[in-house]
Amino acid sequence: MSDRTAGSYRICPLCEAACGLRIEHAGGQVTRIRGAEDDPFSRGYLCPKAVALKDLHEDPDRLRRPLVKRAGTFVEVDWEEALEEVEAQLLNTLRLYGPDSVAAVIGNPAVHRMGLLAYFPRLVRAIGTGNVFSASTLDQMPKQLSSALMFGHWFSVAVPDVDRCDFLLMLGGNPLASNGSMWTVPDVKARLKELQARGGKLVVVDPRRTETAAIANQHLALRPGSDAYLLLALAATLFEEGLVKPGRLSDHLNGLDELRAFVAPYPPERVAARCGLEATAIRQLARELAAAPRAAVYGRLGTCTQRFGSVNSWLVDALNILTGNLDREGGAMFPKAAGFAANTLPGPAKGVRLGRRKSRVSGAREVYGELPITCLREEITTPGPGQVRALITVASNPVLSCPGGAALDEALGQLDFMLSLDVYVNETTRHADVILPSLSPLQVPHYDIAFSQLSIRNHARWSEALLPADEPDDWEYLLRLTALVQGRNWRAPAAELDDAMLAEELARSLPEAFRAPVRAALGNTPGPARLVDLALRLGPYGDQFGRKPGGLNLAQVRAAPAGIDLGALQPRVPELLRTPSGRIELAPPEFLAEAPALAAALDEPAPELVVIGRRDLRSNNSWMHNLPLLAKGPERCTLQMHPADASQRGLSDGALVRIEGPGGQVQARLELNEALRPGVVSLPHGWGHDQPDTQLRVAAERPGANLNALLSDALRDPLSGNAVLSGVSVSVRPA
Repeated sequence: MSDRTAGSYRICPLCEAACGLRIEHAGGQVTRIRGAEDDPFSRGYLCPKAVALKDLHEDPDRLRRPLVKRAGTFVEVDWEEALEEVEAQLLNTLRLYGPDSVAAVIGNPAVHRMGLLAYFPRLVRAIGTGNVFSASTLDQMPKQLSSALMFGHWFSVAVPDVDRCDFLLMLGGNPLASNGSMWTVPDVKARLKELQARGGKLVVVDPRRTETAAIANQHLALRPGSDAYLLLALAATLFEEGLVKPGRLSDHLNGLDELRAFVAPYPPERVAARCGLEATAIRQLARELAAAPRAAVYGRLGTCTQRFGSVNSWLVDALNILTGNLDREGGAMFPKAAGFAANTLPGPAKGVRLGRRKSRVSGAREVYGELPITCLREEITTPGPGQVRALITVASNPVLSCPGGAALDEALGQLDFMLSLDVYVNETTRHADVILPSLSPLQVPHYDIAFSQLSIRNHARWSEALLPADEPDDWEYLLRLTALVQGRNWRAPAAELDDAMLAEELARSLPEAFRAPVRAALGNTPGPARLVDLALRLGPYGDQFGRKPGGLNLAQVRAAPAGIDLGALQPRVPELLRTPSGRIELAPPEFLAEAPALAAALDEPAPELVVIGRRDLRSNNSWMHNLPLLAKGPERCTLQMHPADASQRGLSDGALVRIEGPGGQVQARLELNEALRPGVVSLPHGWGHDQPDTQLRVAAERPGANLNALLSDALRDPLSGNAVLSGVSVSVRPA
């Protein structure tokens, strides 16, 4: 093996970039981690998180055996005894109070585990609960909702074709810190530099001069919460100045006239003060966007985590359409995933359904099968039929990640039973009665089910488990839990249980005549690999189980040293569309109905001081604070404030300050920083490791302050249910 490919191939599971790695190991120990230069997707890129995989695997705090709480203390047991405890308590709750008495929460790390993504929905269906929550309503549901209503599928998300783009307008995103979000784009800094080197322009709109804004050609320091008005003004300018040119999409659009009428009341001159920008700058931005040969508009976390998050997400794609840059090379394009994407398969267009049920207490509607995670606390604490009495959390820490975390923390103590699948005893799982440990990422195989649907290039990549494991994988725990809930023999061999589940899957997805030969072709090794093989073979590049000789299957992907490159993104309209009309819905009624709220909010006085979050390359999720490699260095959980704002309040750099918001108050060290727009302070997300009974020794050394403790769990985007995390009014004074 050459030095270029030395080491075992691994897809990094720590952020959305999903870079390829080469990991050298011996005797069960990792000896070296570096970027895989032969990976056609990530091209050898490596960030500090990937190197920290060694820390995660070796972390003495990482759980390696199931835990059961006895007399208030966790004790290690074997997996069978742990599931016996679940059987006794969970089934009793279901029998006494019904399926909605059990809630389920799944967190961001699960998206990197194919076993969790493939088997968790089966457990939820077996329970029959309507109380399903995820981290999606903390960061991305507005984008999924707008994509669903416009294009007919929740994962028909257009991503910037950055490698061929000439003009990229980015709002509320900082991919140099996040490595991309709802946009799988490894080594994004190099790609943005390449855009600029070929004469292109990067414009970043953000209240803070982020790491990405610092390398941009232009930075516009927008007032937090005014993204909708900037987007409306850009669209209004395009219509007013005759710059609307949808191009070939004109034959596939509904609602152009309705959109024109919706944006007309918001010319730049009307919204400039609200945005904190000059009207001339807004008009010039619209003209440059329209004139660029190949352009894309990209809006991310900052655009989603506010009152008009869904409107923002809609208008981002509307601008791409109006300028003729949606679904074209160098614009915003739709990936064509090799498997698991319904929008790649033939079939009738059904569109999406919203609000099939509502939450019991607040009446928040269901979106994409989920309720807003900020409703979880009240569903636990409010008595009555349907009250949540048992909770299952999977790779989730909502006590830190959700607004109103302190109240949720108290609510978790009121549950009759709690089960967690996790790698740590953290601020949330400390309340569990049973914790089932997830294996180290290096002990499980991996295929990107979700991120291949958001990728800047089509590909299929698989990585094998590198190190041995002596405990069950996530999928086996979920498989046995599903059997337990269904009243089946959960102690049966995993292969027997998985065969039964696979038979059910084939019965749902294939005509009867095809089931037996397909089942035989998938082999007898249990686990998610068979589901990956099924998805690949029936997918758009697949061999269709012999009907398309030479087509894709899992064996081919496994045999490729660093995956298979399926090529650059290609236009997909109209074949991608799954709306009932078969056309792009440019003016969904749900968004048009927001007109009165937008008009009213425009005239509201701006708060004196608002808080926004921020990302750091070394701490994308709260559990990363327990990894020594990522935790070392300067203190990262500081409150950043513009010097002028600090001077007005008599505050000095390095002072301890008290921040108070609608949800509570916290203390943090002050860091003066001119990168912030005056009137804006910034506190990073995911900190607050000061709770008792956790087992996060490194994180506890510098616990930081929990941003979400300042925020109210009652603040939501009413369309998507997404939490409002940005632009919330706060006060800051000496501690």
